[in-house]
Amino acid sequence: MPSIFFSSSFLLLLLLLVLSSPSINVAQHPTFNLSPSDLQALLQIKTDLTDLPGSDFLSTWDVSSRDPCASFAGVFCAPDPDPTSPALLRVSSLTLGTGLADSPGLGGSLSAAIANLTALAQLVVHPGRISGPIPPQIGNLHRLIFLSITNNLISGPIPDSLSTLPSLHTLDLGHNRIFGPIPPDITQMQSLKVLILASNRISGRVPPIRSQLLHLDLRSNALSGTLPPLPSSLRYLSASDNGMWGPLDNVGSLPDLGFLDLGMNEFSGGLPEGLFVGRAGTVLLLERNNLSGGIPAGGGGLGMLGSTVDLSHNRLSGELPAVLAGAESLYLNNNRFTGAVPVEYVRSVYLGGTKTLYLQHNYLSGFPLPAGSPLPASGALCISYNCMVPPVRPTSCPSSAGDQMSRPAGQCTSFNGTNSNG
Repeated sequence: MPSIFFSSSFLLLLLLLVLSSPSINVAQHPTFNLSPSDLQALLQIKTDLTDLPGSDFLSTWDVSSRDPCASFAGVFCAPDPDPTSPALLRVSSLTLGTGLADSPGLGGSLSAAIANLTALAQLVVHPGRISGPIPPQIGNLHRLIFLSITNNLISGPIPDSLSTLPSLHTLDLGHNRIFGPIPPDITQMQSLKVLILASNRISGRVPPIRSQLLHLDLRSNALSGTLPPLPSSLRYLSASDNGMWGPLDNVGSLPDLGFLDLGMNEFSGGLPEGLFVGRAGTVLLLERNNLSGGIPAGGGGLGMLGSTVDLSHNRLSGELPAVLAGAESLYLNNNRFTGAVPVEYVRSVYLGGTKTLYLQHNYLSGFPLPAGSPLPASGALCISYNCMVPPVRPTSCPSSAGDQMSRPAGQCTSFNGTNSNG
């Protein structure tokens, strides 16, 4: 439709002429009170983006509108925070994309013109196919509090300039193609509370952390080295699926930790004292590492009531302490545990407190289930391939557990906790 194309082009040309003309000030229009510099920045941002097929987000950014604060999707305005400025509105929050499950999002790239929205406090880029680097000029947005650019194709390193944002509370760059190290100054920011860099290609060591972080998510990257000292403020820590190693000594001293996921790494040594003390209702995932030694017994019975604990596929040994009894989901399979399963574990399964108990592929010698006591149909129990004949036939074992109910007697006789892979 040539006439429609001509009309849109004409309107765009007209607006650009208006904005560039020294004789016309759009801010003086009685129905238009957005800062002219912010409007120009929005138009430049739009030129670098595109609606993916099935998205119409940018269609609302109509250049003929005289009230962008009311009509542009994702644009929210507020009075200029600078008291010396004219009585104009400024863009305080910018959201690119709808974030709805049925929307494919936006393509294109992020414009450096975002940095001209100097009153911006929140910038959110919803999932889509936006590619290219993060403009380092974003580091000039000194009022920025919340920055989230997730589930796109963003590449390149994390700009060092982001560490200069004095009020930044949340930085979420998860699920992109970002590479390179974590800039050391990022983890020194005093205002930063939430740092999410999950599912990227970030490499190197985790730098020292002096921010009082509440939430740190580094999972699914290419990080290496040991965990640095961690702030006692942490409530959520994930660094699973990396190549990190070394001991976990400093993890047990985090008093408010409610979620810990360090699985699928190469951490070694023993479980830290205090890890299972006062952790009811928490999630602790340490599977598929090289952890050894026994489970610290401190904390008393039912200390993990309602929790999820996964210590599977390690080199843990010794008898099971009562501290883990009552966990709602407990995965201790593929280790080197010996002795009888504590009666507290059995009782918790029988009463329905423990919904999942995986103990397969260990060297356990007994499961004291009273004769004729049925287990809840809703529970999942697997105790196959141990040094006993299971008192109940496991019906909830994963396929990886195999079909053998008991270990060969020779393995159980010769096992001394150090010469078997479980």
